[in-house]
Amino acid sequence: MSPNVETRTQRLATLLGTELPIIQAPMAGSQGSALALAVCAAGGLGSLPAAALMPEALRAELTVLRAQSEGRPWNLNFFAHQPPAPDVAREAAWRQSLAPYYAAYGIDPTQVPAGAGRSPFSAALADLVEEFRPPVVSFHFGLPAPELLARVRGWGSKVLSSATSVEEALWLERQGVDAVIAQGLEAGGHRGHFLWRDVSTQMGTFALLPQIAGAVRIPVIAAGGIVDAQGVAAALALGASGVQAGTAYLLCSEASPSPVHRAALIAEATRIRTGQPASGTTLTTLFTGGAARGLVNRAMRELGPLDNAAPAFPLATAAIAPLRAAAEKVGLGDFSPLWCGQNLSALPVNGSISAAEVTRALAQGLAAG
Repeated sequence: MSPNVETRTQRLATLLGTELPIIQAPMAGSQGSALALAVCAAGGLGSLPAAALMPEALRAELTVLRAQSEGRPWNLNFFAHQPPAPDVAREAAWRQSLAPYYAAYGIDPTQVPAGAGRSPFSAALADLVEEFRPPVVSFHFGLPAPELLARVRGWGSKVLSSATSVEEALWLERQGVDAVIAQGLEAGGHRGHFLWRDVSTQMGTFALLPQIAGAVRIPVIAAGGIVDAQGVAAALALGASGVQAGTAYLLCSEASPSPVHRAALIAEATRIRTGQPASGTTLTTLFTGGAARGLVNRAMRELGPLDNAAPAFPLATAAIAPLRAAAEKVGLGDFSPLWCGQNLSALPVNGSISAAEVTRALAQGLAAG
């Protein structure tokens, strides 16, 4: 490891309070506190996604993290989006586009409730979280209101947030975040963009990373497509102080993707390893209304991944949820958000690996950097 890289990685690890400058990406719907704790125990920073948790579930998970982390730091992740105004006409058009599928599964569309399914960080959530004082708090889609951010800082929490452009990274630095996550276009799940949402202008990790690293003075964490030691070493060589990995952890024994999600990931990894035609991934707004990357499935092929009637994020969630549940009951992921990044090359085709093994494998790239 070069002296410059070593200085950067040590700076980030000291900031986070971890042994390793490796962060497990928060993955809503695919993990709980078990994965976060396993990564923490291995020397990295485990993360808990909070945006989709009801208050009682969040409190339960935080109670486990506080009791079992053994003094190791952990990260609590929230969304910071601005909820859109309801659009009756767009909602009606969206449900009309889903009507044939409702009919096929015997779902009465008049009984499908509306709702967001994702909540941004709020004063009520701050009230709940304050007693737990998470060591690290990260945000997606920018940052919450200044008074809420001040409360987080008042707990002594370090603050991270995602940037998908140099402009977003500079904005975050001006707001005083402790480190910025440079999220490349390869990353699985939701894009963290917040200044503008034109995905056609966004860059891959290894184009975005050196530009952000050259523009800001705070540590930069590389995210998107990093699943092995080689990816870690490349990120460090391009200016990163550490990495955030998500897809690499999806098939860990401590993770909890749905059975159809896990099966789809194993099948895709097998196709890649054996040279068969793969399903591939793409960005889609179908499942929440926000652009997010996942495996291509029936809904994406038939409704269009981006050019569709889905309402603005996160209002698309409620209408498609019954279709997801109905299809998953018969073992199909046709209407499921099969979130993952573009690089599935490190996933075990037998679906068996521990979070500690993944963390150690990533850490091998630190010395190479």
